[in-house]
Amino acid sequence: MLFISHRGNLKGIKKNLENHPRYLLRALECGFNVEVDVWLHKKKIYLGHDKPKYLLTNKLLKFKKKIWFHAKNIEVLPLLKKKKLIYFWHQKDDVTITSNGYWWTFPGKKILKNSICVLPKKIKKGLGCAGICSDNIMNVKKKFYD
Repeated sequence: MLFISHRGNLKGIKKNLENHPRYLLRALECGFNVEVDVWLHKKKIYLGHDKPKYLLTNKLLKFKKKIWFHAKNIEVLPLLKKKKLIYFWHQKDDVTITSNGYWWTFPGKKILKNSICVLPKKIKKGLGCAGICSDNIMNVKKKFYD
């Protein structure tokens, strides 16, 4: 089971910290994967949900096998592919496929065996997915193994 921190959140939403490199590193250092929002801006990759805010650092890229890059503009996709990162693009789709072959499944939509269940309302064993992405990933992992 993959446990993915949504924008670096571990124990609830902290909007002012989401996608900040130090916040993401904290989640990674706790052993979680992270989902991060990215943009191409001035020919570089920036982090940020609504707009490019923080430059993607080499320190973060050391964890590239544990970071799921959510492309927020189409222009960033070729660079994510070139760097061989895990990435995906979606807007209002029920599901999209990630570059590493998982189904990134929108909240409340049908879960497949190879799905990443995003922001589920209920956590239980036998959810039937490959991973969970949550703003409260510490509690999700604890509940999953209780």
